[in-house]
Amino acid sequence: MTEKPATTYIVSVFEKPHWRTILTTKDKAEAGALEQAMAQDGVKAQIEEITPKTRR
Repeated sequence: MTEKPATTYIVSVFEKPHWRTILTTKDKAEAGALEQAMAQDGVKAQIEEITPKTRR
């Protein structure tokens, strides 16, 4: 049970008045590429990292 929990990356874009999730992946590179593509198009985007806490 020494495995690290898998981190999930969520890419969201801002559509007034809320953020909308467009991609959920475990691949950091894929999330970063999508965020950069959105930024080039002039769209406000963000990446959130979610890592579950380990149980003791």
